[in-house]
Amino acid sequence: MTFLKRLLLCALLVPFLCLLAKDVSAQEIKLAIVFSDSLETTLRTIKGIKSGITLQNATTSFVEFYCPAQSDSIEQKIAELSRLNPKLILTIGSYATQIVSNRIKDKPIIFSSVLNPEVSGFVKSLTTPGGNITGASLDIPPDIQFKYFKRVIKGLKKVGVLYTNETENMIPPATALAKAAGLELIAIKITGEKEIPAALEKLNRSVDGFWSVADANLFSPSSTRFILLNTLRNGKPFMGFSKNMVESGALFALDYDYKDIGRQAGRIALEVLAGRHPSTIPVAVPGIIWFHYNEKTAKHISIVIPDDLAAVAKEVYR
Repeated sequence: MTFLKRLLLCALLVPFLCLLAKDVSAQEIKLAIVFSDSLETTLRTIKGIKSGITLQNATTSFVEFYCPAQSDSIEQKIAELSRLNPKLILTIGSYATQIVSNRIKDKPIIFSSVLNPEVSGFVKSLTTPGGNITGASLDIPPDIQFKYFKRVIKGLKKVGVLYTNETENMIPPATALAKAAGLELIAIKITGEKEIPAALEKLNRSVDGFWSVADANLFSPSSTRFILLNTLRNGKPFMGFSKNMVESGALFALDYDYKDIGRQAGRIALEVLAGRHPSTIPVAVPGIIWFHYNEKTAKHISIVIPDDLAAVAKEVYR
């Protein structure tokens, strides 16, 4: 090709390349991330969100809004968020989700790292969230929890659980899932901490172990200590709803990878950006599950953790 022809070709390509660059820039997507703390779990969730989205759309940009609890600047932050006019808003944790969902109704909201989003009132149901919100929860389905419980406790038949008004709607489906797993779930509702001793005494006479649900009305620091000590004295295995409970004396619990939770929220965000309405996207549940157990508790109640679970335990408390 002669120099003249090359020059002519470049002259023809330059306008095309400029137009292409302008088009790519126009496709840049601006998203907002709202969070209320700087815990490691929150930072891992943010990393998961960003990696999950930018892997599919490299032109996405993120604007982070830090809204600590009991801050006087919440309304100012929400005003800034509204002025930004993002394509959608990603929230991390229940507090951030609450302050955003209560105030913004005209933007898609994708939450992550939220426990019991249905109980919290963020969604109408886990399968059909409704409204302008859906996301990735921290709730490991009860059927998976029961399967692990049966692996840990051979011959497990009857499982007890305490609950309050806060988690009442979780009990009927959990009861059905327990039955499908070959277990009988015996549930007792309490209205105050004073009822816990009598409820535990009744359950201790009939159950092989205890399951727990994340219920803020039930598990205060003092009641948690009492419940764990009571089950320990009675030699009953207690399945906690968090690894913190295992550290405090529960036999075992299942945990999640927060970065993976973030990636799930990112994948849901991509679906929304592609045109799907949040109300039609089921709430995601943890895809990566970690096993934690308390070796001291196991020895005290004469339980041997199966080798296959002990070998993959994320943390062992001694």
